[in-house]
Amino acid sequence: MRALLCTRLDGPEQLEIVERPDPVPGPGQALVRIRLAALNFFDTLIVAGRYQVKPPLPFSPGGEGVGVVEALGEGAAGVAIGDRVIVHAGHGCCAELIAIDTAKLTPVPEAVPDAQAAGLTITYGTSLHALANRARIQPGEWLAVLGASGGVGLAAVELGRLMGARVIACASSEEKLAVARAHGAEATLVYDPATLKDELRRISGGGVDVVYDAVGGDYAEPALRALAWRGRYLVIGFAAGGIPRLPLNLMLLKELDVQGVHWGAFLDREPEAHRADQRRLLAWVAEGKLTAQVHGTYPLDEFPEAFGLLTRRAAVGKVLLRP
Repeated sequence: MRALLCTRLDGPEQLEIVERPDPVPGPGQALVRIRLAALNFFDTLIVAGRYQVKPPLPFSPGGEGVGVVEALGEGAAGVAIGDRVIVHAGHGCCAELIAIDTAKLTPVPEAVPDAQAAGLTITYGTSLHALANRARIQPGEWLAVLGASGGVGLAAVELGRLMGARVIACASSEEKLAVARAHGAEATLVYDPATLKDELRRISGGGVDVVYDAVGGDYAEPALRALAWRGRYLVIGFAAGGIPRLPLNLMLLKELDVQGVHWGAFLDREPEAHRADQRRLLAWVAEGKLTAQVHGTYPLDEFPEAFGLLTRRAAVGKVLLRP
């Protein structure tokens, strides 16, 4: 099989397309032929050794994808040969074939196209877990989304709107904000750390209820300061590069909650809740309530362009590779 391979932790530029032996499914595993692999920002970090998960070398990136079950290992249950499935692997989907535990597969309804299914698991799974399970967002609450045009950010905009929140989308350009408005944002803001706090307070009429922060860096503290009484601050990631240090006195003064969102750990620790979330997301896509926005689909040979979109923070929606 062909696979995109990381042989040294020097970043996306050093990835290679190689021929590897076809994997064989072990006990409890399925062999899945990948139709589309979805890239996420963390893929740029994992191939540079700068992510909290560090697979042994060599490995293929691509934390999620969609494909068809071709074979089953001994004792494998939950899927059948021929099933079209979403794959959540953490890594390994940028290859023609993957052998993976069936617990990490979700059958895809016929009404959901491959392109929407491929990038649904991580971005929408993360955002649904953050908003529903962690923040427990309520209809009518103000939700500020930092990095609103990226994969998880755009998912948070869509899901927030669907769950009845009043969404303020924050991004670096009017072009990116136009996409957020098309996906349900009530208000938009080209953000600047110097004005972010005051602008969020102005738009929300005093303070937002939930901040969804996938950016970090200099944007974190002003966003925290924009929260209303007993607001919730969701720590999603650090696309801006810097991991901020937040002053604890701010949490004390307004009884704020800072909530970590580690979706991968949630998947491993609460698999039944994860599967329920996945079924909920797939139903919304099948009903036309979620778009699962795709930036573009690229053949495997064009992986430098696909990864470049993520490193430049130029992607608006999901970036897909076709192995």
